[in-house]
Amino acid sequence: MSDYSSSGERRGGCCRCCCSFIFTSGLTALFMWLSLRGSNPTCSIEDFYVPYLNTTDNSTTTRNNHTLYFDLELNNGMKDKGVGYDDVNLTFFYGQNNSLQIANYTVKRFYQGHGKKAHRKEVVQTYGVPWEAAYKAVSNLSTVTFQVDLATRVRYKILFWYTKRHGLKVGAHVDVNNSGKKVNKKGIKLKSNAPGYVHYPALVGLSVALYFLVLLL
Repeated sequence: MSDYSSSGERRGGCCRCCCSFIFTSGLTALFMWLSLRGSNPTCSIEDFYVPYLNTTDNSTTTRNNHTLYFDLELNNGMKDKGVGYDDVNLTFFYGQNNSLQIANYTVKRFYQGHGKKAHRKEVVQTYGVPWEAAYKAVSNLSTVTFQVDLATRVRYKILFWYTKRHGLKVGAHVDVNNSGKKVNKKGIKLKSNAPGYVHYPALVGLSVALYFLVLLL
């Protein structure tokens, strides 16, 4: 009887150990999957100014000023991953249909730490803008629309290694009034139709495969 009881206890203890091991392995796989999720940095236009469209300044200098000023914010909201940017290419358009390209600017590649923000404040020369029509529109208390598109590739730094690069393309409309400034006082987020989270299929697949292998054993 005692031998039978001891054998049963051993089997029960073995089952408990197996269940504990399976549970721990499952949690490990889950945590690995969560740690490999990466969210795209948030890109926004914090400031936008077109001097020519400022109707309160009629100086010759302003009337001959065909530049635009912008403040681009790049925000890495992740507390556990850094972001490595390739060159960030900005393209500016006049109007809402992206048919009239008016300027380009490139932010050189850089690295952004955990939870960090970066600003790029620049003045760019424009070309091909129908300035007279635009000035007439804002003088009549209307607004004119510019489009800002951003394209780059990013990779995430997790501990001591980087993930593969993936493309990031976002954009937004910026409405400007007769002050020459954007109408929206808050920052304008550049958006994309793509999902905001990036997964790493190979590594996630490996984690899941290991988990199911444990279950089978």
